[in-house]
Amino acid sequence: MNKPNRNQDALNYHSKGRPGKIQVVPTKPTNSQRDLTMAYSPGVAQPCLRIADNVEDVYKYTAKGNLVGVISNGTAVLGLGNIGPEASKPVMEGKGLLFKIYADIDVFDLEINAKTADEFVNIVRALEPTFGGINLEDISAPSCFEIERRLKAEMKIPVMHDDQHGTAIISGAALLNACEIQGKKLDKIKMVVNGAGAAAVSCTKMYLTLGVKKENIVMFDINGLITPERTDLDEIRLAYATTRKDARTLAEAMKGADVFIGLSAGNVVTPDMLRSMAKNPIVFAMANPDPEIAYDTAVHARKDILMATGRSDYPNQVNNVLGFPYIFRGALDVRATAINEEMKVAAVKAIADMAKKTIPETVNLVYNTTTLKFGRDYIIPKPMDPRLITEVSAAVARAAIDSGVARKVITDWDAYHEELRTRVGMNDKLLRNLTNKAKQNPKRIVFAEADTYKILKAAQIVKEEGIATPILLGNIKRIKQIMRESDIELGDVHIIDPNENCEHIDEYADYLYQKRQRRGITLYESKKLLHDRNYYGACMVQFGEADALISGLTKDYATTIRPALQIIGTETGVKRVAGMYMMITRKGPVFFGDTTVNVNPSVEEMVDITVLMEHTVKQFNITPRVAILSYSNFGSNDGPVPEKTREAVRILHDRYPDMIVDGDMQANFALNADLLADNFPFSTLKGRPANTLIFPNLESGNIAYKLLQEMGGAEAVGPILLGLKKPVHVLQLGSSVREIVNMITIAVVDAQEKGESLKQKA
Repeated sequence: MNKPNRNQDALNYHSKGRPGKIQVVPTKPTNSQRDLTMAYSPGVAQPCLRIADNVEDVYKYTAKGNLVGVISNGTAVLGLGNIGPEASKPVMEGKGLLFKIYADIDVFDLEINAKTADEFVNIVRALEPTFGGINLEDISAPSCFEIERRLKAEMKIPVMHDDQHGTAIISGAALLNACEIQGKKLDKIKMVVNGAGAAAVSCTKMYLTLGVKKENIVMFDINGLITPERTDLDEIRLAYATTRKDARTLAEAMKGADVFIGLSAGNVVTPDMLRSMAKNPIVFAMANPDPEIAYDTAVHARKDILMATGRSDYPNQVNNVLGFPYIFRGALDVRATAINEEMKVAAVKAIADMAKKTIPETVNLVYNTTTLKFGRDYIIPKPMDPRLITEVSAAVARAAIDSGVARKVITDWDAYHEELRTRVGMNDKLLRNLTNKAKQNPKRIVFAEADTYKILKAAQIVKEEGIATPILLGNIKRIKQIMRESDIELGDVHIIDPNENCEHIDEYADYLYQKRQRRGITLYESKKLLHDRNYYGACMVQFGEADALISGLTKDYATTIRPALQIIGTETGVKRVAGMYMMITRKGPVFFGDTTVNVNPSVEEMVDITVLMEHTVKQFNITPRVAILSYSNFGSNDGPVPEKTREAVRILHDRYPDMIVDGDMQANFALNADLLADNFPFSTLKGRPANTLIFPNLESGNIAYKLLQEMGGAEAVGPILLGLKKPVHVLQLGSSVREIVNMITIAVVDAQEKGESLKQKA
């Protein structure tokens, strides 16, 4: 990896466009003068008076109940240390972003100049009227302990220092399951804790709550074993002092130990230390980015080990995002006055129990596996598990009610679960899931326009992220020059110039000639065509030298798609290809087709397009709800378009009775479930909006997606080419690097699906 370049990428990410990562957006209409008089003066007086009469009405009339303050003084930021409040702001914004995307919680991040615990407490305590909860972040020890203790005592809203309790809750769940798998009892295990910062102390406290015996724990900090004789320790750390004489060093303490908990520094544990541990050892090496002992080294040293780290590239990642969004979600939903021990333990047990349940197919798809099951390599859920928001939030809410800190009681738990499921839409979450799925089985992607900066930058990103292995087509000197000038590092990437005497050219030319000789193409012309990178790239995919082709950044759609049709052809049973856009909207993904290929499809062509679209949407693990659009609603208007769409729907209902499809209908009725139910209660789409829209012709589809993209703020992913036997995807002319990366991700997932389909047929 070219680190300076990656550093600049990070700076660009935070600075380009609107600086930062979060913003405030209105939740009510603001388009008219009446809207503004309601939002501010004089309409705002009414909720103010209601709240003045009953302060609890603040939750009814304002955003307080869904608003968390992420607050730091910047004294212990990530691995950066005491860098100050301003320098901590990117981290706090990032924490706010995670709250929003995982649990639909709004955040104001506050970075405060507070050097002492008294200053910090006084500032935050005064903010209680604003927030529904307080997430303390990146505050140095030992003041973080006093700050949290005092704020919890003096405020009547949930307060949690996630650096302490987040890791404690997730690793606590992991410990419960690890002991079960390894055949150990909590009250019997001997534990070594390396590290004595906020997280380590809180983790140890949680383990004691779960049943570990204090006399069976030894703790080390940077200065060695914590003992009663040391004079450099505060009372909090002294509470974990040991009088054992046989554990003065980490190596001595590890002998016969059942569990090692690492929250310290990388590579401080040796294979010999692991080999000295008891049978079936449990090792949580959670230092980041380098664990106390590397995962591969550890499992090589002990075949019976159960290992967890803080890293996502190994099994059993102890990741705080499994906890804090959902803990606050449950606490906010019952207007809890605190996050108490009962609520934390409820979160621990909910997370632990989830790992033992049947894995949803969505999770298997995201991580491209069918082998996830409770065991040594799966002791806690994956971060992308959609059940976290329902299971953990509901458990926390129930514990708050049972322990008496809830000001609002939930009686209909089924309705609450449904509310939680619908809180987080499937917008960018779908792209995150697809990216994770791509990373599980990266594919070789050949780029036909590699002599452009955008393609090379996208290639660098997907290579570094482990999404794909790039193959570059183009002038080799030109490509290397762009890479040098733009500081793009691609290592030993394969670069091919079809204009030179490159490998397989004769084989490819003969294949093309055999396919097109009765279409007026000679062998000579076949060789000449292969100097065109789209033809050469399509042949690479056809012959298995690459898994997918990406092109179209600098050429028109037809020029790009023609070679793929001539060389690769359509899937068995597919009569024509179609183009689809995945529109990422605030309400979730909506799939548009055909937006790029078929100009004015006939009835049968529209049926074929719909079948292709429905099949593809299912591959994203989404149930397609298809609306065939026109300017009419179920026969309200006559004309060629309504008649065509009605006939297509009739055929689809007849041939595919299980397909959820209806039309002809106007777009607003397709996307507004209440409007549809009120006016056309007989529709098969009644109940929920359509998520797959079939347009009657190319112009309407093309206009619609571009309007939504530019005026509606939707992100367009595509065009996704449907119906080819092997993956070829065509970029929009002038696509951004982000759009190219999204398209590569789709191509990798498409290649995974097509590869699996071919295996099954074989």
